[in-house]
Amino acid sequence: MAKQDYYAILGVERTASADELKKAYRKLAMVYHPDRNPGDVSAEQKFKEINEAYDVLKDEQKRSAYDRYGHAAFENGGMGAGGGMGGGFGFEGGLGDIFEQMFGQARRGGGAAQSGNDIKAAVEIDLAQAFSGTKVNVRVATRIVCDACAGSGSSDKANGSEACGTCAGSGRVRSQQGFFLVERTCPTCGGSGRVVRNPCRICAGAGTVAREKTLSVQIPAGVEDGTRIRLSGEGEAGPRGAPPGDLYVHVAIRPHPIFQRDGANIYCRVPLRMTQAALGGEVEVPTIDGTISKVKITPGTQSGDQFRLRAKGFSVLRSTQRGDMYIQVAVETPQNLTRRQRELLEEFEKEAAVHKSGSPEHEGFFAKVKDFLKGVAEG
Repeated sequence: MAKQDYYAILGVERTASADELKKAYRKLAMVYHPDRNPGDVSAEQKFKEINEAYDVLKDEQKRSAYDRYGHAAFENGGMGAGGGMGGGFGFEGGLGDIFEQMFGQARRGGGAAQSGNDIKAAVEIDLAQAFSGTKVNVRVATRIVCDACAGSGSSDKANGSEACGTCAGSGRVRSQQGFFLVERTCPTCGGSGRVVRNPCRICAGAGTVAREKTLSVQIPAGVEDGTRIRLSGEGEAGPRGAPPGDLYVHVAIRPHPIFQRDGANIYCRVPLRMTQAALGGEVEVPTIDGTISKVKITPGTQSGDQFRLRAKGFSVLRSTQRGDMYIQVAVETPQNLTRRQRELLEEFEKEAAVHKSGSPEHEGFFAKVKDFLKGVAEG
């Protein structure tokens, strides 16, 4: 049976670049890899064809020979489509690294012990604490070094472990899957390369025990909602003397009854009496740092107008800059009027109707309404 064209196997044009070849190869390898198709003979054969094709086409010399002579270039003792492996195929250059990334864990030489697990915790602070920074205590469930065996996992602290017999101390084991050789973490020693002779009765050979502990966490000034703070080495202790993991603290900020935050800026909604907005004046407003600032209200202020207080917002992380504070005005219509208040407002309304100069937006709107209705009637 005639062999299929290598370019057709990879699904690329004969003019494909090296990057296009690699991209096509990786895509197909992901689909037909034996680990993803256990027991599928056709997938295994397809995977072999893909590797054979890429092994030739990725090499400029072999590709040139293939373009000129086709499969005949590698027959009868030719260059060898498998890179000098008697017509089979192998991993050259970065292919081993590619498959390690796609299907396996990163190689760890010398039986390096696995580090402890990372742990997570959450804290909730108020807006004022986020502004100034604060220190909070976090209680976490974790694993700490076993005191009984000093983390060795063995009742014999001095000489409690020996090279793993399964992996001969390498921490890795190999197994044959069809034509493919797969390397994995040793299931006996967990990748450490060593096993405990006489397991500690307290930790059962793990070298760590479950405990709760309290940590003091410094929250920096200017922290935002959802920030994640990493405390290196404060996670679970590693098994049998391995390095500890890290602690990740997620910060949540409670809503504030007065202020709203947007990045480094602060917003504060300030209700004004109708007379304050009309006549103008001064109002005192709180700021996030706990002080009071006076804000001058200009006569004729409308709902939605904003007044800016420079550098009264949040500190910008890792910077000397500060955001601003914005006063958002809401003009309030009075309710439950006294008789005298009603009399004064009725008098004010009569004056406004006569002079037509106090509410330009009101007058402009109804002038447009009048023109609109006139146009409808005439049309």
